[in-house]
Parts: sequence; structure tokens; C-alpha cells
Amino acid sequence: MQKRIRNSLIMPTATPNIRQLQRALEIAEQIQKLEEELAGVLGDAGGDESSGASAPAATKSQAPGKRGGRRGFSAETRAKMAAAQKARWANKNGGSAAAKAPAGAKKKRVLSPEGRARIVAALKARHAANRKAR
Repeated sequence: MQKRIRNSLIMPTATPNIRQLQRALEIAEQIQKLEEELAGVLGDAGGDESSGASAPAATKSQAPGKRGGRRGFSAETRAKMAAAQKARWANKNGGSAAAKAPAGAKKKRVLSPEGRARIVAALKARHAANRKAR
């Protein structure tokens, strides 16, 4: 009877009875105990395993800006990534002449008016031949 929306459960509209509430409380306590045990195991990587009870308090007192467990990049690596992205944007958006046309690159070819006239004449002749063939 429960609906699942974005990985979270929506409680049914009916009010739960006492037995359901007691069972939910037991489950919540089990979850809390398991989370504390897991934090004790993972949070105490270098020390002995007997001090696992004090580890959950240390994990919860982390600074709010920390991204618990995720690895970050060093400042040097972030600078390299930023420089590479700026170079990509410069190439894409035509930032600098050095980024746009490297040394020794060929110039863009331009069609002369006489060449364009020859192409137009050939196309007109081809279209006239196609019209005549129909």
C-alpha cells in the first residue's frame, strides 16, 4: 500500500495502530544500532576495534562543509583541469588567435566570383537537362 517516490516511502493515508508503531520503533532502533556499528567499523580505520563505541560520536561531529568519504582533487589537479577547460572554451568560442589558428595552418580557401559563376552555370544546365528528360 506504500508508494515509492524518489527512493523514499510515503506512509499510507490510514493512521497506523499501536502494534505497527511499536514495530516501526523497533526497526528504527535496529537501523540506528547498525549505523553506529558501521560507523565504528569504518570510522576506526587505524585503531583497535574495541573503541568502536566512541567512533560514531566522532563521525557525527564532522564539520558541515566536509563531504564525508568522497575523494577530492588536489589544488594542482583542479588548476590543470580549469586550464584545460578554459583552453577548450577558447578553441570553441574563438578566444585567442593562437588558440584559433596554430602556426603553419593553411588559410581558408575562398571561392572566386568566376568559379562561382561556372558552378551556377553547370547547375542550371543540369537542371534544364533533368526538366527536359521528364
